[in-house]
Amino acid sequence: MAKKVIVNGACGRMGREVVKTILELKDYQLAGVCDLVNTGQNINKYVDCKEEGLIITNDLEGLIQEKKPDIIIDFTTPTAIMDNIKTGLENGVNMIVGTTGITEVDLKIIEDLAIKNKANILIAPNFAVGAVLMMRYAKEAARYLKNVEIIELHHDQKLDSPSGTARKTAELINQNRENYKKNKIAEIESLSGARGADYNGVRIHSIRLPGLIAHQEIIFGAEGQTLTIRHDSYNRSSFMPGIRLALEKIDQISGLVYGLENILD
Repeated sequence: MAKKVIVNGACGRMGREVVKTILELKDYQLAGVCDLVNTGQNINKYVDCKEEGLIITNDLEGLIQEKKPDIIIDFTTPTAIMDNIKTGLENGVNMIVGTTGITEVDLKIIEDLAIKNKANILIAPNFAVGAVLMMRYAKEAARYLKNVEIIELHHDQKLDSPSGTARKTAELINQNRENYKKNKIAEIESLSGARGADYNGVRIHSIRLPGLIAHQEIIFGAEGQTLTIRHDSYNRSSFMPGIRLALEKIDQISGLVYGLENILD
């Protein structure tokens, strides 16, 4: 029997791509679509599909009660995500979350909710497999090259900065920088913020421009050399293999898993 899926944030750029993907998968049924915009209209007005009866609602709780889904996929906004996660987990529904802006404090709350309600939740800052490999390679490089900065580039409609991918990359890098000694030079910023954000010793620079989708480069520096690791997503279809993998693995994980790298074979 096909597993029933609700897509929350179905009218967003990522949400529309997820809707198309679910409709193409034979083992999954798109049971419902939720968004704060275009409510009362059929999703086929916004996604090229022949589906009838998939009416957009802004009531996630009500949709869960009506459709009894197996999985919720959430691509909404940083301001709404914690409420959405609480709603899903408290109803005992497994969740796949690509919405960014989730903090370390939030993760602890989410973990407790998942355990209490016996539900699984996978949160991934990036669903592109290439981006996950980029982060993995950066973590390995940090064992040998301690000085590093991150430049992340996204479309100009992205609300949060730095990106979740950049934060996750910095976390992984710091796991292998135990002996890092920060340059103690007295820097002078003639314009505040010129050196980017300092995330536990890793500088992160955020760029927002039309024409971009999702891009990141990590630049390591050492005496007489640099190493650059870069990933580029030119189309949101690049994230869909990761979504399909998450769907396959969501029943096999336990509680909260943070990062797509944790379900790669």
